[in-house]
Amino acid sequence: MDRVVKIASQKAVVIFSKSSCCMCHAIKRLFYEQGVSPMIYELDEDMNGRDMERSLLRLGCSPAVPAVFIGGRFVGSANTVMTLHINGSLKKMLKDAGALWL
Repeated sequence: MDRVVKIASQKAVVIFSKSSCCMCHAIKRLFYEQGVSPMIYELDEDMNGRDMERSLLRLGCSPAVPAVFIGGRFVGSANTVMTLHINGSLKKMLKDAGALWL
């Protein structure tokens, strides 16, 4: 859990992902299209990825990926992020975290 929290606080936006996950790809594209350059952490490319995935589940992220952190705070997975995007609150969160300037 400590490793997940440490990684999540390294940049304004951190996405825990798996390279083969289509929803992870969609969420990454959403952030790139907003002009945000998130830190992407691919769990399937890390030897401790399974432990980190279990930590994400304990944090309440179900499914474990994609897990999005903004400003070091766990925001949610794909459904939550898309809801925030549609209702307009995602942009404000990104600005507040310093990930977006306009």
